[in-house]
Amino acid sequence: MNGHSPDAVPSRPSSVRVSPRPSSVRVSSRPQMLRAKSDFGPRHFETPSESADEASSVDGHFKIRHGWDDQLNSEEYNQLLTSSFFMYYTEKKHETGGIPKSEGNAYPLQEWRMRDRLKTVSAVLALCLNIGVDPPDVIKTNPCAKEECWIDPTVTSQTPGHTPMNQIGKALQTQYEQLSMRTRYKLLLDPTTEETRKYTSTLRRNARNERVLFHYNGHGVPRPTSSGEIWVFNRNYTQYIPLSVYELQSWIGAPSLFVYDCSDAGLIIANFLRFAEKHQLEFEEAQRRDPNVEVVDFHDCIHLAACREKESLPTNPDLPADVFTSCLTDPITMAVKFFILQNPLPSNVTLRDAHNIPGKVSERRTPIGELNWIFTAITDTIAWNSLSKPLFKKLFRQDLMVAALFRNYLLAQRIMRVYHCHPVSHPEIPQTHDHPLWRSWDLAVELILAQLPDLQAEARGEKEHVYKHSEFFSEQLTAFEVYLQQGAVEQKIPEQLPIVLQVLLSQVHRLRALILLSSFLDHGPWAVNLALSIGIFPYVLKLLQSQANELKPVMVFIWARILAVDQSCQTDLLKDNGYQYFINIYNPNSGIPIQNASEHRAMCSFIIAMFCKDYNQGQRASLSPELVESCLDHLKDFQNPLLRQWSCLCLSKLWVNYEEAKWVGIRCMAHERLCELVFDPVSEVRAAMLYALTTFLGIRDVTPQVAAIEESIASMILVMTTDGNSMVRRELLIFFSTFVLRYKTKFLVAAFEQLSEEATSDDFTRENGNGDDLFMKGGAAKPAAAPLSSSCSQNTIYAAIWREVMVMAVDPHPEVARDASAVVDYVLIALLQSPLGKFVGPLYDELIRRSPPNRTQRRVYEEKPAPQPSQPPTPSKEASYLSLLGGLRRTGSVAASLKTIWTGHDTNTSPQKSPSRAKVDEYNASESRPHTPERYSVEEQPKTRGFLPRSLGVPPQLPLKSRIFDWSVEYFREPQMKPTEADEPGSTDYNGRLWRRNRNDKIIAETQPLKEVAVTHQWNHQHALFDNLSQPMKICFHQFEEHMVVTDNRDTINVIEYSGGPTRRINCFSNGNPTDSRITEARFINEDDQALLMTGSSDGVIKIFRNYDTRGKTELVTAFRALTDLVPSNRNAGLVFDWQQGRGSILVAGDVKVIRVWNAGTEICTSDIPARSGSCITSLTSDQVEGNVFIAGFGDGAVRVYDQRQKPATAMVKVWKEHKQWITNVHLQRGGQRELVSGCRDGEVKLWDIRMNKSVKTIQGTSDHLKTLSVHEHAPVFAVGTQRHQVKIFNINTGKPVSQWEPYSGFLRDRSQPVTGTAFHPHRLMIAASASHSNFVSIHTCNVAKHHHTKTPSSVVKVWDGNT
Repeated sequence: MNGHSPDAVPSRPSSVRVSPRPSSVRVSSRPQMLRAKSDFGPRHFETPSESADEASSVDGHFKIRHGWDDQLNSEEYNQLLTSSFFMYYTEKKHETGGIPKSEGNAYPLQEWRMRDRLKTVSAVLALCLNIGVDPPDVIKTNPCAKEECWIDPTVTSQTPGHTPMNQIGKALQTQYEQLSMRTRYKLLLDPTTEETRKYTSTLRRNARNERVLFHYNGHGVPRPTSSGEIWVFNRNYTQYIPLSVYELQSWIGAPSLFVYDCSDAGLIIANFLRFAEKHQLEFEEAQRRDPNVEVVDFHDCIHLAACREKESLPTNPDLPADVFTSCLTDPITMAVKFFILQNPLPSNVTLRDAHNIPGKVSERRTPIGELNWIFTAITDTIAWNSLSKPLFKKLFRQDLMVAALFRNYLLAQRIMRVYHCHPVSHPEIPQTHDHPLWRSWDLAVELILAQLPDLQAEARGEKEHVYKHSEFFSEQLTAFEVYLQQGAVEQKIPEQLPIVLQVLLSQVHRLRALILLSSFLDHGPWAVNLALSIGIFPYVLKLLQSQANELKPVMVFIWARILAVDQSCQTDLLKDNGYQYFINIYNPNSGIPIQNASEHRAMCSFIIAMFCKDYNQGQRASLSPELVESCLDHLKDFQNPLLRQWSCLCLSKLWVNYEEAKWVGIRCMAHERLCELVFDPVSEVRAAMLYALTTFLGIRDVTPQVAAIEESIASMILVMTTDGNSMVRRELLIFFSTFVLRYKTKFLVAAFEQLSEEATSDDFTRENGNGDDLFMKGGAAKPAAAPLSSSCSQNTIYAAIWREVMVMAVDPHPEVARDASAVVDYVLIALLQSPLGKFVGPLYDELIRRSPPNRTQRRVYEEKPAPQPSQPPTPSKEASYLSLLGGLRRTGSVAASLKTIWTGHDTNTSPQKSPSRAKVDEYNASESRPHTPERYSVEEQPKTRGFLPRSLGVPPQLPLKSRIFDWSVEYFREPQMKPTEADEPGSTDYNGRLWRRNRNDKIIAETQPLKEVAVTHQWNHQHALFDNLSQPMKICFHQFEEHMVVTDNRDTINVIEYSGGPTRRINCFSNGNPTDSRITEARFINEDDQALLMTGSSDGVIKIFRNYDTRGKTELVTAFRALTDLVPSNRNAGLVFDWQQGRGSILVAGDVKVIRVWNAGTEICTSDIPARSGSCITSLTSDQVEGNVFIAGFGDGAVRVYDQRQKPATAMVKVWKEHKQWITNVHLQRGGQRELVSGCRDGEVKLWDIRMNKSVKTIQGTSDHLKTLSVHEHAPVFAVGTQRHQVKIFNINTGKPVSQWEPYSGFLRDRSQPVTGTAFHPHRLMIAASASHSNFVSIHTCNVAKHHHTKTPSSVVKVWDGNT
């Protein structure tokens, strides 16, 4: 749901399991696939010994540590093992970064409204029959077709004045009136030239710019001439008078519609077009003489002709003489008669019965009414599928008369070609006589004719008969449903769409048709455009007047999809108060007959928001205290984040530039109730809330009340600067930019005082005095120089926001940093141009002089750190903004900001001094990290998708523009009813995921049995060796892919492929951490599928990269500051973290007094657990099965155990202080016997059981300094890297050495350098190591004999077929 779940893609971590998800986070369903059994499956262990201290034995059979064996054998564990697993940081918000698609590419809106709708207001019906006299060029057969408009002209009426000619004329008019009642008809019976000129000219004059119809029946006159003439009569009917089509054009003008029912009729169209060109040239010539002359465009004339040139009309006596006219004006009778003539089977139905079908054409439940309805649906559908869309729109949607005639023209095409006539039209349309839907028409006619004798008998009162209605529409809806079930694709347009439109007229099938229509619209903008172009809109607009409860859910869905594509429907909603339909449903007290009512209310809020967007009349119509209260009430619906998100966005669109709505919000305390969402578990809701508050600002009259309200809003959301989601931080920055612009003068004062304070600060002088001395010694920093005695901004919200904006100017996320630097620059430029400018100049000069211009990174200074609260502070009405600030984090300095203006340097660096120094290693000052010649940012630094750098040549403009609304709208343009492409069996993504899962299970099955040989064979086989090109520090293997990540002592990340040929570097990129900081951790997340790379650096920042293994395509997914207020000391651990795939948690610690728990799904810090130690935390490890227990190693040698189920204050449940020096590493095995191993700098390695108060076993790993400790996740071995260039591997069970080897250091290099990094492969018996002053990484494997094959029981690996 637009990313509202914590990335709900099930996976099967090979080494982890999940705990139940919190109920507040919605999880979308994905196909469940059984997980193959592995080392974590239920196992039968031998009876354990009584004491955990005696857990180990020589043969290696022992009990699972920590009492977790019962857990592994429980049914609960089995259930958890097969439950869904989740992928993180792969949702839409991370894919797009909150950047909406460009409208042209996302959904090109097609013009579907009839802007140039016309009406045929007048019609001339010219009948040249001259009854009783045959024209000279016509030879009639005997018998011959006689009937005109179903009247035999040879039969005279006994009624005076009712001549056959009059009767035929009136009958033709009546038939035309069935098509269009509002058209004014003028009969010309056997007309003269003068009569024709007079009436056509008069009708054109009265019609003005509307359409005029000219119907010409030439059955009693000669054929049209090749020179462009048709025939009429003289006054005495003694001569045929030629009438030039050229003159007829001049009289009738344009737009016009011509129907020619005569032989050689196609010739008239050809001559008309030739004369139209001639007229066009004349008009152009006239315009050159007089630009004001009126021009007639004869291209806007439509023609229907009965036959081609040199073709004669049918003379079959079973047909009427005017077959073409009968098809056009009385199609049902003509079609039924044609069916009877073509039916080869004997029948009781006669040709005369075609005129006697019961009922009225206008009543759809009667036989003839139903037949007419079916005919309309079929001809409309044939045209829709055969014509181009612009032509269909012109002929079938622009003019009711034209649409009716062209529908009937399709019937004429079908009937007349049987009698060797081929009707002609202009514009020309393709032949449709063989369209498959005509068979459906024949079936419908046949079914009605089968009932006709019984219906006639019932009419005579002879018997009772219940009319059986046609199944045509329900069958067509079923066909449409099949199309949808097969997976509608954009290339295949559904044939039944016009029929669905017709079905909406029927109350019987309406609900089903609407449900299917909504399912079709769900396919995206292309489907919405198709539905709108077919003419669906007037129907769904009219249905808003219906109060039927069962229609409400589907109407809400359809309107949401329409408004997501075309915002112009706002005016239509305003007419007849259609918008009120959705406001009523949105009310929490109204009932919707559906289970997921909250989701439909979310759609209602979207519809109301779109109704108000950029439409002041919509805002005014919608505004009411009830609507605002409804929005605010829905903010408490914690089951549906989409409803909360759109309730915020609905309020925002109600408030934009509309003060009255803002005052209604103030009276409802809307701002305070919105601020309660600062810690909402869904980032989109938090971003929407900030957007709403941003639009809330801006009441023109800034009274003390308004200022106080806006200050309180700013103070309540200030805590969100620590949010882990970049979209939220950007929306917060947009709020700040609006706030800065609104209170510009106060921010100029705050900036000036901050500048003065920094310029006179001793800290700044000391900071810039020594390039290496980036960190203050000792515990707390001194406070900055005393503020000016006349400080106006001290302890105000303006100063606080100004400092936060400067911090955000060096945010780890490039977009936030880019936009925040624009805000800073705007204020600083305004300060230079203000009356304070003359005082600012010298301060600027001094700061620039102190800051070396060649240093591109921003300098920062320390504020007095405040104690971290165990929970993020929650704003209250009584609390002042100062209580919210706690102690301001160290902020980006003004001096650093100045460089943006003068030097134009990129500012994407950290606002905090890295807690690691060039001279200080993680142990002590004497053991410094090796200085290799590499520089920072040598490699390309990946940016977020769609990132555009700021153009420094363009002055910054405030306020910044938000994109959250446009991005959120995209949810309603995306399919929600069907699974994503990755979940469709057979899709490329699905097959890829299936293949990876089978591969993963195979690797697990192959490697698990090898655990036994890990302690019996040497590990000195060199599998691979590669040059890292810089000093390797951290090494991390991927569980299943054959590559690894190696980081150096600065900011470079190398991705190395170590098998499948020669070892090669497949990617290399920069982490982007600032100078004098380093990457301290690197982990893979989502390893079971397509992994992401998570890195932590010593400046407290965590970054996540996608496509990390593809050069040139690596992208930053997200970046956030996981640790703030790093405590400076002379021994720095930087940042350490542990990733819990099962829980989606990041445990972060380091040079701070707390362990911070970040939730990857919500992207907020869920708790700060006090470390309860004055020393820094050097390593973290956690239980990856349930995830509740984690263990931390400390710089003073302590090892502490924490339980997240406890309150933060009491979360520490165990502390061991047997180690006396810096803890190198502490690790809890994911598999195997779940051993907990810690290593101390003095060489001691200890095994622990969290139930015991002392260590289970102590092993002396080395006699010199222990530099690294690594533990295999499954095999009972661990490795230590020593000060003397050795890697030693030990048996965990016995404590005895298994193997020993030295990492490669290059030819003639010093082989006494300490080991800098070791890492086991999570499954394979493989270890990598590197040493100081060497760029090489060695990969060694256990010497398992090549012929050693372990048969894998068939029960271990189950091939995933995707169907389970």
